[in-house]
Amino acid sequence: MSGSPIHGVPALPRDASHRTERVMRARLKNIRWEAEGINSYILEPVDGGLMPAFDPGAHVDVQLSPGLARSYSLVNDPAIRSYYEIAVHHAIDGRGGSRHIHEKWQVGQILEISEPKNNFPMVEDANHTVMIGGGIGITPMLPMIARLEKLGKSWELHYVAASPERAAYVDRLSDYDQVEIAYDGIPGGRRLDLKAICAAAPADAHLYCCGPGGMLDAFLATNCDRPKGHAHIEYFSAETEMATEGGYTLELAKSGKTIAVEEGETMLDALLSAGVNVGFACSEGICGTCEVKVLDGIPDHRDHFLSDDDKAANRSIMVCCSGSKSANLVLDL
Repeated sequence: MSGSPIHGVPALPRDASHRTERVMRARLKNIRWEAEGINSYILEPVDGGLMPAFDPGAHVDVQLSPGLARSYSLVNDPAIRSYYEIAVHHAIDGRGGSRHIHEKWQVGQILEISEPKNNFPMVEDANHTVMIGGGIGITPMLPMIARLEKLGKSWELHYVAASPERAAYVDRLSDYDQVEIAYDGIPGGRRLDLKAICAAAPADAHLYCCGPGGMLDAFLATNCDRPKGHAHIEYFSAETEMATEGGYTLELAKSGKTIAVEEGETMLDALLSAGVNVGFACSEGICGTCEVKVLDGIPDHRDHFLSDDDKAANRSIMVCCSGSKSANLVLDL
Protein backbone atom coordinates (compact mmCIF):
# COMPACT_ATOMS: atom_id res chain seq x y z
CA MET A 1 0.00 0.00 0.00
CA SER A 2 0.91 3.39 -0.50
CA GLY A 3 -2.01 5.63 -0.23
CA SER A 4 -4.05 8.58 0.74
CA PRO A 5 -7.77 9.17 1.28
CA ILE A 6 -9.12 11.88 -1.02
CA HIS A 7 -12.55 13.22 -0.11
CA GLY A 8 -12.31 11.11 3.04
CA VAL A 9 -13.58 11.86 6.49
CA PRO A 10 -12.25 15.16 7.82
CA ALA A 11 -8.66 14.63 8.92
CA LEU A 12 -7.59 15.27 12.47
CA PRO A 13 -5.26 18.24 12.86
CA ARG A 14 -1.74 17.13 11.94
CA ASP A 15 1.57 18.31 13.26
CA ALA A 16 3.60 18.32 10.07
CA SER A 17 6.82 19.21 11.87
CA HIS A 18 9.53 16.71 11.07
CA ARG A 19 9.49 13.96 13.67
CA THR A 20 11.37 10.75 14.29
CA GLU A 21 8.98 7.82 14.13
CA ARG A 22 9.38 4.73 16.24
CA VAL A 23 10.81 1.78 14.37
CA MET A 24 9.90 -1.74 15.44
CA ARG A 25 11.73 -4.98 14.78
CA ALA A 26 9.68 -7.88 13.47
CA ARG A 27 10.52 -11.41 12.42
CA LEU A 28 9.32 -12.81 9.09
CA LYS A 29 7.39 -15.90 10.21
CA ASN A 30 5.82 -17.13 6.99
CA ILE A 31 5.54 -16.47 3.25
CA ARG A 32 2.46 -17.63 1.38
CA TRP A 33 1.54 -17.55 -2.31
CA GLU A 34 -1.82 -15.76 -2.69
CA ALA A 35 -2.15 -15.28 -6.45
CA GLU A 36 0.01 -14.94 -9.53
CA GLY A 37 2.64 -12.35 -8.59
CA ILE A 38 1.22 -11.78 -5.09
CA ASN A 39 2.67 -13.17 -1.85
CA SER A 40 1.54 -12.57 1.70
CA TYR A 41 4.03 -12.15 4.54
CA ILE A 42 3.41 -12.80 8.24
CA LEU A 43 5.44 -10.55 10.57
CA GLU A 44 5.62 -11.38 14.27
CA PRO A 45 7.14 -9.45 17.19
CA VAL A 46 10.69 -10.52 17.97
CA ASP A 47 10.01 -10.54 21.72
CA GLY A 48 6.98 -12.82 21.50
CA GLY A 49 4.64 -10.07 22.71
CA LEU A 50 1.80 -8.32 20.91
CA MET A 51 1.91 -6.02 17.91
CA PRO A 52 0.54 -2.47 18.40
CA ALA A 53 -3.19 -2.24 17.78
CA PHE A 54 -4.45 -0.90 14.45
CA ASP A 55 -7.73 0.02 12.82
CA PRO A 56 -8.96 -1.11 9.38
CA GLY A 57 -7.27 0.76 6.53
CA ALA A 58 -3.92 1.07 8.32
CA HIS A 59 -0.51 0.41 6.80
CA VAL A 60 3.08 0.05 7.93
CA ASP A 61 6.26 1.38 6.37
CA VAL A 62 8.81 -1.37 5.77
CA GLN A 63 12.51 -0.52 5.67
CA LEU A 64 13.96 -2.60 2.85
CA SER A 65 17.49 -1.20 2.74
CA PRO A 66 19.17 2.13 3.52
CA GLY A 67 17.22 4.75 1.59
CA LEU A 68 14.55 2.29 0.44
CA ALA A 69 11.23 2.00 2.30
CA ARG A 70 7.75 1.11 1.13
CA SER A 71 4.26 1.21 2.65
CA TYR A 72 1.97 -1.83 2.74
CA SER A 73 -1.59 -2.22 3.99
CA LEU A 74 -2.23 -4.48 6.94
CA VAL A 75 -4.38 -7.40 5.83
CA ASN A 76 -5.15 -9.35 8.99
CA ASP A 77 -8.12 -9.00 11.32
CA PRO A 78 -7.36 -6.04 13.64
CA ALA A 79 -8.49 -8.19 16.57
CA ILE A 80 -5.42 -10.39 16.03
CA ARG A 81 -2.42 -8.84 17.77
CA SER A 82 0.08 -11.72 17.54
CA TYR A 83 1.21 -10.80 14.02
CA TYR A 84 0.81 -8.44 11.09
CA GLU A 85 0.04 -9.67 7.59
CA ILE A 86 0.94 -7.71 4.46
CA ALA A 87 0.62 -8.64 0.80
CA VAL A 88 3.00 -7.55 -1.94
CA HIS A 89 2.41 -7.58 -5.68
CA HIS A 90 5.61 -8.16 -7.63
CA ALA A 91 5.62 -5.13 -9.95
CA ILE A 92 8.01 -6.05 -12.76
CA ASP A 93 8.16 -2.43 -13.95
CA GLY A 94 8.17 -0.96 -10.45
CA ARG A 95 10.89 0.93 -8.59
CA GLY A 96 12.50 -2.02 -6.83
CA GLY A 97 10.59 -2.40 -3.57
CA SER A 98 8.40 -5.35 -4.48
CA ARG A 99 11.20 -7.05 -6.37
CA HIS A 100 13.43 -6.77 -3.30
CA ILE A 101 10.76 -8.43 -1.14
CA HIS A 102 9.88 -11.22 -3.56
CA GLU A 103 13.49 -12.07 -4.34
CA LYS A 104 15.33 -11.45 -1.08
CA TRP A 105 13.03 -11.93 1.91
CA GLN A 106 13.46 -15.22 3.75
CA VAL A 107 11.59 -16.76 6.67
CA GLY A 108 13.32 -15.97 9.95
CA GLN A 109 14.94 -12.69 8.96
CA ILE A 110 14.50 -9.60 11.12
CA LEU A 111 12.82 -6.58 9.54
CA GLU A 112 12.34 -2.97 10.59
CA ILE A 113 8.83 -1.57 10.28
CA SER A 114 6.97 1.49 11.48
CA GLU A 115 4.05 1.48 13.85
CA PRO A 116 0.69 1.37 12.02
CA LYS A 117 -0.49 4.56 10.32
CA ASN A 118 -3.94 5.12 8.89
CA ASN A 119 -4.65 7.39 5.92
CA PHE A 120 -7.70 5.34 4.90
CA PRO A 121 -9.82 5.04 8.05
CA MET A 122 -13.21 3.39 8.03
CA VAL A 123 -16.31 5.04 9.47
CA GLU A 124 -17.57 2.25 11.71
CA ASP A 125 -21.01 3.66 12.49
CA ALA A 126 -22.10 3.99 8.84
CA ASN A 127 -25.47 2.45 8.09
CA HIS A 128 -24.00 0.73 5.03
CA THR A 129 -20.47 0.35 3.67
CA VAL A 130 -19.55 -0.22 0.02
CA MET A 131 -16.02 -1.41 -0.75
CA ILE A 132 -14.50 -1.52 -4.25
CA GLY A 133 -11.10 -3.08 -4.79
CA GLY A 134 -9.00 -3.46 -7.92
CA GLY A 135 -6.10 -5.92 -8.05
CA ILE A 136 -3.85 -5.59 -5.00
CA GLY A 137 -6.26 -2.86 -3.86
CA ILE A 138 -8.26 -5.60 -2.16
CA THR A 139 -5.87 -5.66 0.80
CA PRO A 140 -7.21 -2.80 2.98
CA MET A 141 -10.74 -4.13 2.48
CA LEU A 142 -10.08 -7.40 4.33
CA PRO A 143 -9.66 -5.91 7.83
CA MET A 144 -12.62 -3.66 7.09
CA ILE A 145 -14.75 -6.74 6.43
CA ALA A 146 -13.51 -8.42 9.61
CA ARG A 147 -14.43 -5.37 11.72
CA LEU A 148 -17.80 -4.86 10.04
CA GLU A 149 -18.69 -8.51 10.59
CA LYS A 150 -17.88 -8.24 14.29
CA LEU A 151 -19.99 -5.10 14.55
CA GLY A 152 -22.90 -6.71 12.68
CA LYS A 153 -22.92 -3.89 10.13
CA SER A 154 -24.30 -3.92 6.59
CA TRP A 155 -21.67 -4.04 3.84
CA GLU A 156 -20.89 -5.15 0.30
CA LEU A 157 -17.68 -5.69 -1.66
CA HIS A 158 -16.96 -5.46 -5.38
CA TYR A 159 -13.58 -6.81 -6.48
CA VAL A 160 -12.03 -6.85 -9.94
CA ALA A 161 -8.85 -8.62 -11.03
CA ALA A 162 -7.37 -9.41 -14.42
CA SER A 163 -8.05 -13.14 -14.13
CA PRO A 164 -8.85 -15.80 -11.51
CA GLU A 165 -5.14 -16.62 -11.33
CA ARG A 166 -4.32 -13.03 -10.41
CA ALA A 167 -7.11 -12.55 -7.85
CA ALA A 168 -5.81 -12.57 -4.27
CA TYR A 169 -7.69 -13.74 -1.17
CA VAL A 170 -10.64 -15.17 -3.09
CA ASP A 171 -10.69 -18.06 -0.61
CA ARG A 172 -11.42 -15.64 2.25
CA LEU A 173 -14.06 -13.79 0.27
CA SER A 174 -15.96 -16.91 -0.83
CA ASP A 175 -17.65 -17.16 2.58
CA TYR A 176 -19.74 -14.03 1.95
CA ASP A 177 -22.81 -13.64 -0.24
CA GLN A 178 -22.41 -9.85 -0.52
CA VAL A 179 -19.17 -10.13 -2.55
CA GLU A 180 -19.03 -9.57 -6.31
CA ILE A 181 -15.89 -10.65 -8.17
CA ALA A 182 -15.23 -9.67 -11.79
CA TYR A 183 -12.37 -10.45 -14.17
CA ASP A 184 -11.57 -7.86 -16.83
CA GLY A 185 -8.54 -9.43 -18.51
CA ILE A 186 -9.96 -12.68 -19.89
CA PRO A 187 -12.12 -13.49 -22.93
CA GLY A 188 -15.73 -12.80 -22.03
CA GLY A 189 -14.67 -10.98 -18.86
CA ARG A 190 -16.14 -7.74 -17.61
CA ARG A 191 -15.30 -4.64 -15.66
CA LEU A 192 -17.08 -3.48 -12.57
CA ASP A 193 -19.91 -1.10 -13.35
CA LEU A 194 -18.85 1.65 -10.98
CA LYS A 195 -21.70 3.93 -11.98
CA ALA A 196 -24.32 1.27 -11.20
CA ILE A 197 -22.63 0.23 -7.95
CA CYS A 198 -22.46 3.78 -6.65
CA ALA A 199 -25.97 4.67 -7.84
CA ALA A 200 -27.40 1.68 -5.98
CA ALA A 201 -25.72 2.62 -2.68
CA PRO A 202 -27.93 4.35 -0.10
CA ALA A 203 -27.52 8.11 0.09
CA ASP A 204 -25.94 7.89 3.56
CA ALA A 205 -23.58 5.02 2.72
CA HIS A 206 -19.81 5.32 2.98
CA LEU A 207 -17.92 4.11 -0.10
CA TYR A 208 -14.28 3.05 -0.28
CA CYS A 209 -12.21 2.44 -3.39
CA CYS A 210 -8.63 1.24 -3.71
CA GLY A 211 -6.96 0.23 -6.95
CA PRO A 212 -5.40 1.59 -10.15
CA GLY A 213 -5.47 5.33 -10.77
CA GLY A 214 -8.02 5.10 -13.59
CA MET A 215 -10.45 3.26 -11.34
CA LEU A 216 -10.05 5.84 -8.59
CA ASP A 217 -10.62 8.74 -10.98
CA ALA A 218 -13.78 7.09 -12.31
CA PHE A 219 -14.97 6.39 -8.77
CA LEU A 220 -14.55 10.00 -7.70
CA ALA A 221 -16.26 11.29 -10.83
CA THR A 222 -19.19 8.95 -10.20
CA ASN A 223 -19.54 10.07 -6.59
CA CYS A 224 -19.08 13.81 -7.06
CA ASP A 225 -22.56 14.52 -5.70
CA ARG A 226 -22.13 12.41 -2.56
CA PRO A 227 -22.07 14.20 0.81
CA LYS A 228 -18.58 15.40 1.64
CA GLY A 229 -16.66 12.76 3.50
CA HIS A 230 -18.69 9.79 2.20
CA ALA A 231 -16.45 8.72 -0.71
CA HIS A 232 -12.94 7.56 0.20
CA ILE A 233 -10.03 6.44 -1.96
CA GLU A 234 -6.54 5.11 -1.44
CA TYR A 235 -3.75 5.09 -3.99
CA PHE A 236 -1.30 2.21 -4.18
CA SER A 237 0.74 3.97 -6.82
CA ALA A 238 0.44 7.30 -8.53
CA GLU A 239 1.40 8.77 -11.85
CA THR A 240 2.90 11.74 -10.08
CA GLU A 241 4.67 14.38 -12.14
CA MET A 242 7.57 15.14 -9.85
CA ALA A 243 8.64 18.74 -9.37
CA THR A 244 12.18 18.69 -10.76
CA GLU A 245 12.31 22.17 -12.28
CA GLY A 246 14.52 23.44 -9.45
CA GLY A 247 15.58 27.08 -9.36
CA TYR A 248 14.55 27.82 -5.79
CA THR A 249 16.12 27.86 -2.34
CA LEU A 250 15.15 26.00 0.82
CA GLU A 251 15.70 27.71 4.15
CA LEU A 252 15.64 25.33 7.12
CA ALA A 253 14.42 27.23 10.17
CA LYS A 254 15.70 24.87 12.87
CA SER A 255 19.14 24.03 11.48
CA GLY A 256 19.80 27.35 9.75
CA LYS A 257 20.83 25.60 6.54
CA THR A 258 20.19 27.09 3.11
CA ILE A 259 19.93 24.62 0.25
CA ALA A 260 19.69 25.37 -3.45
CA VAL A 261 17.43 22.97 -5.36
CA GLU A 262 18.85 22.56 -8.84
CA GLU A 263 17.11 21.66 -12.08
CA GLY A 264 16.65 17.91 -12.41
CA GLU A 265 16.45 17.10 -8.70
CA THR A 266 13.54 16.84 -6.29
CA MET A 267 13.30 18.68 -3.01
CA LEU A 268 13.94 15.37 -1.26
CA ASP A 269 17.06 14.79 -3.36
CA ALA A 270 18.41 18.18 -2.32
CA LEU A 271 17.64 17.64 1.37
CA LEU A 272 19.28 14.21 1.48
CA SER A 273 22.34 15.44 -0.44
CA ALA A 274 22.74 18.17 2.18
CA GLY A 275 22.69 15.57 4.96
CA VAL A 276 19.21 16.47 6.26
CA ASN A 277 17.50 13.58 8.02
CA VAL A 278 13.96 13.58 6.65
CA GLY A 279 11.70 10.55 6.68
CA PHE A 280 10.27 9.21 3.43
CA ALA A 281 8.79 5.97 2.09
CA CYS A 282 6.72 5.89 -1.11
CA SER A 283 8.53 8.71 -2.98
CA GLU A 284 5.29 9.24 -4.93
CA GLY A 285 3.40 11.67 -2.70
CA ILE A 286 0.81 9.21 -1.48
CA CYS A 287 1.83 7.90 1.96
CA GLY A 288 2.39 11.12 3.92
CA THR A 289 5.65 10.03 5.56
CA CYS A 290 7.67 12.96 4.21
CA GLU A 291 5.23 15.70 5.23
CA VAL A 292 7.07 18.80 6.49
CA LYS A 293 5.63 22.01 7.90
CA VAL A 294 5.95 25.12 5.70
CA LEU A 295 6.71 28.38 7.53
CA ASP A 296 6.94 30.74 4.56
CA GLY A 297 6.72 30.61 0.78
CA ILE A 298 4.33 28.98 -1.67
CA PRO A 299 4.66 25.24 -2.30
CA ASP A 300 4.04 23.64 -5.68
CA HIS A 301 1.96 20.67 -4.51
CA ARG A 302 2.27 17.50 -6.61
CA ASP A 303 1.11 14.90 -4.07
CA HIS A 304 -2.03 12.78 -3.69
CA PHE A 305 -2.01 12.90 0.10
CA LEU A 306 -3.06 16.41 1.11
CA SER A 307 -6.66 17.42 0.61
CA ASP A 308 -7.54 20.36 -1.62
CA ASP A 309 -8.12 22.45 1.52
CA ASP A 310 -4.72 21.44 2.92
CA LYS A 311 -3.01 22.40 -0.32
CA ALA A 312 -4.76 25.76 -0.42
CA ALA A 313 -3.65 26.48 3.15
CA ASN A 314 0.03 25.85 2.22
CA ARG A 315 0.88 24.82 5.77
CA SER A 316 2.77 21.67 4.81
CA ILE A 317 4.41 19.96 1.87
CA MET A 318 5.34 16.46 0.72
CA VAL A 319 9.03 16.92 -0.01
CA CYS A 320 9.40 13.72 -2.06
CA CYS A 321 7.55 15.07 -5.08
CA SER A 322 6.52 18.70 -4.58
CA GLY A 323 8.41 21.90 -5.33
CA SER A 324 8.16 25.62 -4.77
CA LYS A 325 6.35 28.35 -6.66
CA SER A 326 8.28 31.00 -4.75
CA ALA A 327 12.01 31.69 -4.98
CA ASN A 328 12.42 30.77 -1.30
CA LEU A 329 10.63 28.18 0.78
CA VAL A 330 11.09 28.08 4.55
CA LEU A 331 10.66 24.64 6.13
CA ASP A 332 10.38 23.64 9.77
CA LEU A 333 13.54 21.54 9.65
